[in-house]
Amino acid sequence: MNQKRALDVVIISDVHLGTYGCHAEELLSYLKTIQPKKLILNGDIIDIWNFSKRYFPKAHMNVIRRILKMANNGVEVIYITGNHDDLLRKYTDLEFGNIKLVDKYILELGNKRAWIFHGDIFDTTTNGSAKIIAKLGGKGYDLLILLNRAINWLLEKAGKEKMSFSKKIKDSVKKAVSWINNFETTAADLAITQGFDYVICGHIHKQQNRIITNEKGEVHYLNSGDWVENLTALENNMDTWKIYKHSNNQEIISEEIEIELDTSYSLLNKILAF
Repeated sequence: MNQKRALDVVIISDVHLGTYGCHAEELLSYLKTIQPKKLILNGDIIDIWNFSKRYFPKAHMNVIRRILKMANNGVEVIYITGNHDDLLRKYTDLEFGNIKLVDKYILELGNKRAWIFHGDIFDTTTNGSAKIIAKLGGKGYDLLILLNRAINWLLEKAGKEKMSFSKKIKDSVKKAVSWINNFETTAADLAITQGFDYVICGHIHKQQNRIITNEKGEVHYLNSGDWVENLTALENNMDTWKIYKHSNNQEIISEEIEIELDTSYSLLNKILAF
């Protein structure tokens, strides 16, 4: 087996385990290649909104098993709740072993501080009566991803380049682009006001690594993207951040995990027993 890459911090978000769009095998392959000191799961890891007992493949469960194994081997795992797993928020500040469940997290990096949260707090469609519409939209999005996969399979067989319906829709609709820009600047403005050096979000499925400036100062804004369309993560080593992007051409690493599958299913059922 290839030696794992030692990293200080890894941040992933928007995995959406339990949905058709989740690239669980690719994420599992990535997790097997890294050895972080701290793994931060920044929301929407298990998609409780769309969870169904009829669809939770073994590959999705293996991601949970891998994270549990990493924690068991000394990796500090921080699970930050998002909107699709917001039911977990009633257990905020719960700690078991090396795993901590929180709504937000402040990461100390030398003399710098990073403010990490999912980002749905800025999205009015995930709150109140609009939440029902957002949940329906989430199901529609999942079906769109499933259709997109089928078409990409045909395109790949025909030797043509793959395409992303949702990306094309987002990029072509000015309102969506404007919303993303507003999301980023709002997060940055608040972080600057609070005196943070970094602000790190997920939620919008758009990876980012840039400096945002306003009249009060500047902040380093980062977004971990997602494991539905972009297959991205944030990695920090020696105080340097970079965006990792997984290639579908990378070999899926196979390795047996020692934790029993029945045990993992039992844990999942307990988490989702509301």
